[in-house]
Amino acid sequence: MNLQSCNICPRNCGVNRLNGDKGMCLCNDKIKVALASVHNYEEPCISGKNGSGTVFFSNCNLKCIYCQNYEISQLSKGKEITVEELSQIFLNEQNEGVNNINLVTPTMYAVQILQALKLAKSKGLNIPIIYNTNGYENVETLRELEGYIDIYLPDLKYYSNEISKKYSKVENYFEVATKAIQEMIRQVGAPVFNEKGIIQKGVIIRHLVLPNHIQNSKHILKWIKENLPEDIYVSVMAQYFPTYNAKNDSLINRKLNQKEYKQIENYLYTLNLKNGYIQELGKHEEEYVPNFNLGE
Repeated sequence: MNLQSCNICPRNCGVNRLNGDKGMCLCNDKIKVALASVHNYEEPCISGKNGSGTVFFSNCNLKCIYCQNYEISQLSKGKEITVEELSQIFLNEQNEGVNNINLVTPTMYAVQILQALKLAKSKGLNIPIIYNTNGYENVETLRELEGYIDIYLPDLKYYSNEISKKYSKVENYFEVATKAIQEMIRQVGAPVFNEKGIIQKGVIIRHLVLPNHIQNSKHILKWIKENLPEDIYVSVMAQYFPTYNAKNDSLINRKLNQKEYKQIENYLYTLNLKNGYIQELGKHEEEYVPNFNLGE
């Protein structure tokens, strides 16, 4: 990982972030955080009753026109902090009794996060660390994180490069994200849960269903079924709503409808995927159908 000629993510912008230069992600060498809080609205095995200790990092290496956190990811809302301050945030959240530390959109700050984790662990940080990512990751960067990340929570957004270019300004998303997910699985394997059903280690793949793009979702789910371990966990999200610049696109300027939702729900059963979650249509992210165990 190199901030002097940045190669942290697959953009490989090559800018000198140490001199304050910024590439596609709009990050220099400083850590920028928008929010650190106890979050109760992740998948049930992540939040549980005690919540997830989330850290929402500012900026993003994707440019999604429908991002629900666009003020953070696209408009750079947040506050610059030091590595030492980030490590203390981790420890403070652990002291709140959370189940885990949840790094949201961490990719651009992988170097600094690794430093902060090492420091926090030397001071007693011992709960699981979640790497909550859009999936557009360099395998080489992920390898540097091996041993420090317990749970990977990647998106798998697009099967079609045409769609990924249109909605996130990236042409090779599927190729890159699938390789990254396979590396994540190599590192931490299938999910392992404690006696309370809280995940301790493993991978859960998230997929957000977009209106008028049901075939994209079917391709993604079929690839997961055919290429990943049988016990893989999938979280299918129906929470999409048009925000930011999505209102200007005729295909995604509305919510998912009942017909589209049922198509995806039925397809999940057809594929016989065994483990995961699917959100109720019209509900918020906290309202998941518990572990659908489709193979049983």
